[in-house]
Amino acid sequence: RHLGLRTAILDPSYFSFSVRLYASVYMKTLYYNGDILTMENTSYEAIYVENGLIKKCGNYSEIKNLVCADTEFIDLQGKCLMPSFIDSHSHVVSLASTLKLVDLSKATSIAQIIQCFKNYIEENNPTSEEMLIGFGYDHNFLKEQCHPTASDLDKISTTNPIMMAHASGHMGVVNTKTMQLLGLTDQINDPVGGKYGRDEDGHLNGYLEEQAFITIASQGSKENKNLKTQILDALKIYASYGITTVQEGYMKQHEFDLLNSLATENKLFLDVVGYVDIKNNYSLYRDNQQYHHYLNHFKLGGYKLFLDGSPQGKTAWLSKPYENSGDYCGYPIYLDSDVKKFVDMAINDKAQLLTHCNGDAASNQLLDAFNDQYTPLRPVMIHSQTLRPDQLPRLKSIGMIPSFFIAHIYYWGDIHRRNLGQRAESISCVHSALKLDLPYTFHQDTPVIEPNMLETIWCAVKRQTKNGVTLGTDEQISVYNALKGVTINAAYQYFEEHLKGSIKEGKKADLLILDRNPCKVAIEEIRQIKIIETIKDGITIYKKDI
Repeated sequence: RHLGLRTAILDPSYFSFSVRLYASVYMKTLYYNGDILTMENTSYEAIYVENGLIKKCGNYSEIKNLVCADTEFIDLQGKCLMPSFIDSHSHVVSLASTLKLVDLSKATSIAQIIQCFKNYIEENNPTSEEMLIGFGYDHNFLKEQCHPTASDLDKISTTNPIMMAHASGHMGVVNTKTMQLLGLTDQINDPVGGKYGRDEDGHLNGYLEEQAFITIASQGSKENKNLKTQILDALKIYASYGITTVQEGYMKQHEFDLLNSLATENKLFLDVVGYVDIKNNYSLYRDNQQYHHYLNHFKLGGYKLFLDGSPQGKTAWLSKPYENSGDYCGYPIYLDSDVKKFVDMAINDKAQLLTHCNGDAASNQLLDAFNDQYTPLRPVMIHSQTLRPDQLPRLKSIGMIPSFFIAHIYYWGDIHRRNLGQRAESISCVHSALKLDLPYTFHQDTPVIEPNMLETIWCAVKRQTKNGVTLGTDEQISVYNALKGVTINAAYQYFEEHLKGSIKEGKKADLLILDRNPCKVAIEEIRQIKIIETIKDGITIYKKDI
């Protein structure tokens, strides 16, 4: 669904990969002479890995006398070994779809957007009727401070259907040709939880918001015939950021077919967990019970539900109006009764439910649907941007996990200060969750931004906007507690805390080698730490060129 990603990661060939998959004999490896960050409050000199599992942790002198003769000894040379990162929410298929599209993330004006498309046409020579898709523009950062319109995109082509997606993935613009092909006329009504943009005369202007846009974006991705190959390229990108478990956070039939095919062909080399669109693709989860547990690295984790939009796009549903917007609070997608129905469907199926809630009113709607009743299903509130500290006890009583898109503070924090005023200080209220001993996770909603976990750690600790403003010192947390949000807590979110998220005997050897220990460097250095090696089930799947 989301179509936004910065150019830095668009070329998977930029990275060096060593993917030794499905070896008949697993590596036997002893790691020593480095910082071993276990995320278990334990301290070891060495760890021994065999058959994809952590077999022994302890003193180097003792372990080296116990291992087999064919063991490979890895001298860490002072580097940091830690559990690999776990992605608690993103869209791997959407990331794959962005890899061959028109990147608009650096455009600072409508004229630059038009030029980006023209450059793409010149370089790729598409047919006169081929669909052109762009991604990553943000009206907040355009000179005009507004969304482009169909008439702007018509300057690119009147014969090619054109669609471009906002960086948030919650809105976008199409040209006149696309509107004609989709049958969008001035008589069409706004969908529930969405909106069609109109000019001063009431005519459709090509702008689409929320449900109006999401439907069209899904159709556009189906045109890509090379998406299976691009999914494997996307997995390489995740691996280069130290991630070994990834998510498809909005699975419909199309996404399922792609990942099912790759799993059947035994081509997935990271664990992929999919969450099925509960509204329109409900049967996918019920009808594919073979994937209720991992099969060739693919698993269905449960259901996904959307309740509102994005705060930077001012479509998140708030309990109090946006600043300088009259009484406008955004809007919900569903009635309360509908949300209760979806929640009951997930509970009846004993399935985990991930629910998109950016606004505090949307958060409240979800909490009301659970009626503050505890469930062992570990439901997740995705994004939790304006979730208020006073709402957190209700999450705890339900057993609900807030998953914070905390990098929003850096990327859009200055926009939130303008749109939310004082409320922006408590956006992503992680420290308040920590005080309640409420498990939390962090995510990047890739491809909205890069799956850069170390940058996210920095954001959670520093809480600084692009303009250098600190948002909510009371909600800052330590580096160690930030790391928990992308390791052991994230494993807990997936019901995999017995397998992943820390270095402990018996757990999977999903590991990561960093050039420095993030707990031992200055805060400003965290973003500069390099991923040296990513290891999945004891096998190196990414190694940085040095």
